[in-house]
Amino acid sequence: MNASLRLSVSSLRAHKRRFAGTFLAVFLGVAFLAGTLVMGDTLRASFSSMFGDATAGTDAVVRSADTITTPGESQGVRQPVDTSLVRTIEKVPGVAAAAPQIQGRGQLVGTDGKPVGGQGPPTLAGNWITDSRLNPYRIAEGRAPARSGEVVVNRGAADKGGLRIGDTTTLRTPDPVEVTVVGLATFGGQDGMAQVTFTGMTRADAEKYLTARPGQAASIQVRAGPGVSQARLVSELTSVLPDGVEAITGQESARENTDMISSQFLTLFTTFLLVFSGVALLVATFSIHNTFAIVVAQRTRDNALLRALGASRRQVAGATLVEAGAVAVVASAAGLVGGLGIAAGLQALFPAIGFPFPEGGLVIGTLSLLLPLAVGILVCLGSALLPAVRAGRTAPLAALRESAVDRSAGSRTRTVVGGACAAAALASTLVGVLVSPSLWSAGLGGVLALVAFVVLGPAASRFAVRALGAPVDRLRGVTGGLARRNALRSPKRTAATASALMIGVAVVSLFTVFGASLKATMDRTVSRSFAGDVAVSNPSFGAGGSGLSPKLAPAIARQPAVAEAVGLGRGVAKVDGSGRALTVTDPAALGRVFDLGTVRGTLDHLGTQGIAITEEEAGRQHLTVGGTARLTFTDGTTRPFTVRAVYGRSELAGDYVITRAAWAPHRTQDSDTLVAVAFRPGVDPAEGKAAVQQVAERYGNPSVQTRDEYAQSSAGGIDMMLSLVYALLALAVFIALLGIANTLTLAIHERTRELGLLRAVGQTRSQLRAMVRWESVLVAAFGTTGGLVLGAFLGWVLVEASGGASDTAFAFALPPVRLAVVALVGLAAGALAGLRPARRAARLDVLRAIAAE
Repeated sequence: MNASLRLSVSSLRAHKRRFAGTFLAVFLGVAFLAGTLVMGDTLRASFSSMFGDATAGTDAVVRSADTITTPGESQGVRQPVDTSLVRTIEKVPGVAAAAPQIQGRGQLVGTDGKPVGGQGPPTLAGNWITDSRLNPYRIAEGRAPARSGEVVVNRGAADKGGLRIGDTTTLRTPDPVEVTVVGLATFGGQDGMAQVTFTGMTRADAEKYLTARPGQAASIQVRAGPGVSQARLVSELTSVLPDGVEAITGQESARENTDMISSQFLTLFTTFLLVFSGVALLVATFSIHNTFAIVVAQRTRDNALLRALGASRRQVAGATLVEAGAVAVVASAAGLVGGLGIAAGLQALFPAIGFPFPEGGLVIGTLSLLLPLAVGILVCLGSALLPAVRAGRTAPLAALRESAVDRSAGSRTRTVVGGACAAAALASTLVGVLVSPSLWSAGLGGVLALVAFVVLGPAASRFAVRALGAPVDRLRGVTGGLARRNALRSPKRTAATASALMIGVAVVSLFTVFGASLKATMDRTVSRSFAGDVAVSNPSFGAGGSGLSPKLAPAIARQPAVAEAVGLGRGVAKVDGSGRALTVTDPAALGRVFDLGTVRGTLDHLGTQGIAITEEEAGRQHLTVGGTARLTFTDGTTRPFTVRAVYGRSELAGDYVITRAAWAPHRTQDSDTLVAVAFRPGVDPAEGKAAVQQVAERYGNPSVQTRDEYAQSSAGGIDMMLSLVYALLALAVFIALLGIANTLTLAIHERTRELGLLRAVGQTRSQLRAMVRWESVLVAAFGTTGGLVLGAFLGWVLVEASGGASDTAFAFALPPVRLAVVALVGLAAGALAGLRPARRAARLDVLRAIAAE
């Protein structure tokens, strides 16, 4: 084995350039993975420290015990507690102080007239707690609010909105409230809690604007006296609290808040990045495998001579694996250092985009170090395993052969295995999409389809390269013909090289198709369901935004140009034990502005005891018109509602509809998510929109859009998601290009004598460069074409399976322009990858090349 080791080290020293592409592929994949893990560890530690510091003075939190969680949401809705409990709590032994925390949604408007925040994280408003130890916020500049209309704003939100102390602005609660900024605050030493915005007001203002009625609070913060532990304090409080109200320790509350951010943001964010790390490493696997396969093929005679001199199969295979291991260890170690650099760069970059990153050092967990290192080494060794085994099987007599013949494309076993995978992929996909909608079954079909593409690649490359290279042959003459023949020379090598790019392009195409389908679904939903002329909304997503004032729809309806204006509010309740979202509106007006499909019963007289539900929910709950549905609200009351109408479509209208009068006794902070407006016959759309805009300006200036504009803006977040996906997948495509360039470089070394002969018989340097570049383009064209086909297929699978597994009917759409851009980028990438190998080939000395072995 010592001889094998010395041989491997000598080979690495002599042929360092051969493994440059492998080194970079492993380095980039490991760096991305390590950077993601370190960033996740650091952010988790940051939020844990932030919440711990901010709530250090709170020893117990008193709150409602029950929550109602609706499908698709991880955070439930709690009923407020009565602020009169403060007096009871203050009398409990061991309590030093108690203060109600009134909290609701409140969105500031910046100096530019645009709302601050609202893109995911909550936009909060609440009372400013005067006990500094119970208040998680600290005054950094100015003072606390003392009079009505005065507010304190967290410094991060103030900076984003261009607000300074003394400025007057609007706070949407959702009713617009004019406020004056008198102080700026920090949270746990930071300018804010991530991108959450907070506006602190007087207790009277908070009760007036953020609660349904005075005397309610989201929770009560409690501070213990000297020597009283948090556990003991909670035990004392529990004995005096009424039914439905609980006490938890301050540490539990801080941990819940940290876990909430971890589950809602950090886990999603890091998982998203880890998926792309996996894609990059998968692409790297093909590039690494191809490099070692070529190197082993080029060393056939060398390995055969070693076998003839007495080397065993294990020694020859071990020498190849030692080389792979050496490259893996060095590249993975360098990748770890690069990952720390990525995390440090993000630590400096995040504050610039408004996201707080800890000011201290990076938090590096053991797993964040060991996992990327292990993955990098395993990927490299695993990719080199088959070539190493193949090297060990080299027969001693192979030393007498001039060259080996590549029959990979005609392998019967490969064809049978690939065909079986394709058949299994088709069967699993059809079951998961058409027979029994299932994302798991469809996903298995997608994975099998990927395997089938890779296994059948060599056979497909013969036909694909011939077809794709035909125009090149005609346009570039002999040069194009030689490029096509070179690409066809080793179908297995061509397929392996193209597979790396194919995977990158397939994932890009998958997200492109899925994004276009989501936009088409939203457009179809709005076009089919929304029969109005304009929509008034506050563009936001997640928990952000404040909603619309319930007074806005009646104000718009009073305009002469308006025939109907209906606001859609949101409530929650348990329907037969399961949390469900309720649409709170005027049902009669809803039916005139929205297309609800076939309606059985009537929407005109729901009153305070009637409810309308969709056909699907009616079937699920076994309800018909005249039946009774039992709703349990967050305040603990359970009421029977008579089903007065069953309608066909939910989509924008939701599955359950009740009147505002029915919701009023159970509501907390009231708001609408959308106001749909229909104009009177003959009203000019532009004039009608302008009239609605004038009214909207008095209610916080929400967005007024036509039906088409509303559909486009509703899908606006999809383009932002795709931009992020494309940026992340650029790494995978770059690694694939390294693989193409490395393969061509090794192929040029393999063809040194051949290239010398071509130059000797009259081929110019420019023709030689063009031949190598066109070969690179043909390989990239094969990978890009396969990626587009596979990506479109996987996109269709995802769209159809998602539609079948959810209540939403997804619309499948192929975006030809975007896919054409992806194809052009793939071809351009191939031309770019061939530049360096082409220059190197053109610089070969003719006489030395002819004399080469």
